[in-house]
Amino acid sequence: MSASQSNSKPFFETIRKSFVDVPVDASHDNAIATTDFLEAAESLTTLFDQLGSVAFTPVKNDMLGNIKKVRDRQLAAPADSESLQSLVVNELKTKKHTAAEGLLWLVRGLDFTAQALRHNDSNPSDELSASFRTSYNSTLKPHHSFLIKPIFSAAMSATPYRKDFYSKMGVDQGKGQESLRAWLKALEKQVSILKEFQGRKEAKW
Repeated sequence: MSASQSNSKPFFETIRKSFVDVPVDASHDNAIATTDFLEAAESLTTLFDQLGSVAFTPVKNDMLGNIKKVRDRQLAAPADSESLQSLVVNELKTKKHTAAEGLLWLVRGLDFTAQALRHNDSNPSDELSASFRTSYNSTLKPHHSFLIKPIFSAAMSATPYRKDFYSKMGVDQGKGQESLRAWLKALEKQVSILKEFQGRKEAKW
């Protein structure tokens, strides 16, 4: 990010799509709009660039790979994929689960990011590394193999100091802090909806 950005708009006001703007249809079992959600998830991955270390490149690429799996299914069957939930259910009817599995891992990655930032926001004395490590242990680590764990562990250790990170992002005070919290609240809500859905029989393979 250029130095000028931190002096203008906060990061969460410059991204292409915010989770705040993703439609969630409460009247249809909290159906989450596929296109908007995937765009918001892609926008989230640019946050890893702000952490300023190549150690986060595998984390970002893993998330982008899972976004692609979901989008490929959406492009192949758009009428059956308007919401994430319908995309999964309809793909499973074809005896395939590439996108469903991609979404499962994507949600885990989003949950990891959300919990890390929530923990850090709620614990002002903690550095990012502690918050990301705490989140990793409760979200992704139980699902990772011994080959993957060191890659993510390296990323946890490569996080910048919290004051530098929040200043660079333009979210260290006032309006910027409000935009972070609004984005985070919307992300947490959608992750919670999807985790509940993925626990249902209709979403399993």
